[in-house]
Amino acid sequence: MNTHEYQAKEILQEYGIPVPGFAIVSDVDQAKQAITEMNLDQAVVKVQVHAGGRGKAGGVKLAKSRDEILKQAENLIGMKIVNNQTGKEGLISHQVMISPLTDIKKEYYLGAIIDRQSGRATLIASPEGGMDIEEVAAKTPERILTVPIRLDGTLKAYQRLQIVKFMGWKDKTAKQGMQLVAALAKAFVDTDASLLEVNPLIETPDGDLVALDAKLSVDENALYRQPRIANFFDRTQISPYEAQAMEHDLAYVALDGDIGCMVNGAGLAMATMDIIQHYGGSPANFLDVGGSASKEKVAEGFKIILSDPKVKAILVNIFGGIMNCVTLAAGLIAAASELEVSVPLIVRMEGTNVEQGKKLLEDSGLNFIIAEDLIEAAQKVVAAAKG
Repeated sequence: MNTHEYQAKEILQEYGIPVPGFAIVSDVDQAKQAITEMNLDQAVVKVQVHAGGRGKAGGVKLAKSRDEILKQAENLIGMKIVNNQTGKEGLISHQVMISPLTDIKKEYYLGAIIDRQSGRATLIASPEGGMDIEEVAAKTPERILTVPIRLDGTLKAYQRLQIVKFMGWKDKTAKQGMQLVAALAKAFVDTDASLLEVNPLIETPDGDLVALDAKLSVDENALYRQPRIANFFDRTQISPYEAQAMEHDLAYVALDGDIGCMVNGAGLAMATMDIIQHYGGSPANFLDVGGSASKEKVAEGFKIILSDPKVKAILVNIFGGIMNCVTLAAGLIAAASELEVSVPLIVRMEGTNVEQGKKLLEDSGLNFIIAEDLIEAAQKVVAAAKG
């Protein structure tokens, strides 16, 4: 689950990592109040959306007077950010951050991720802040240091010294840096994060280190033990279909195609999307209803797919193992009976009680097209979507 910048900064503050003061506003009156309370004559105003690249997209503005701060806040509230991270639909900023300007002597990068190759939490440090870390890694890999984080979120003393030396910190800055990298590593593990990034981490002319920007993403499977972070969820930052799916504990991702997919099992869902592409179609979504879905859950998944106006045909591909084919068929019939279905429905099912499930569909009086295997199902749904 992604969080907003201000939410990530709240977490950093709890671990003693310095961040500039800020206020979050969602209308002009709140912006006026924030300017007065913070006594601001200059500020940076930043949209709050679940995406990077906000500055390049016009979502970060510097303001050199109170009137300009207010004007920029008014312009950015409600702004749609569109870039490669948001997709062509974009994300709307319903609130903005107002923060005092900070003098910058030097910019650095500091972050933590789960390294898939080593299978462990890893801290990443670079003296090249303010840039895409992927670009730094590609062009100047020697400017990146990676350090493993122990399971309890701690770094050994020699690791902290290694980072300080690599970043070029000295004297007071070095002392602060030792504490800061340890705090960031601890925060990463404690919050069950998949990404915790400070870019840029800045050094002020006085030699102080400050987290000027922050990004936090948390493993959704761990949200049950992160109730506070779970409350950070902002449904405006995902498609309405994904938000609806989350309410019913369904794994759904909206895509750009016109063939709806409902499958049980992530691997089978990926294979289904691949074979649709192979036969010339384009999936409208990834939807995994899970191996033990109830009739009600199947019906809700079906409703979500049907609510997408792009969908021209639907492929239901189920292997009846834990969830048997009779349950699937009952869910499909319930949803199709309730909704006005105007698109072809191709169903391929195998496994437990498959013949009984097929007979339920055939006897329902509804327009289900039953396929005997996945190749036939893909061919039929692609043909149906093309008219």
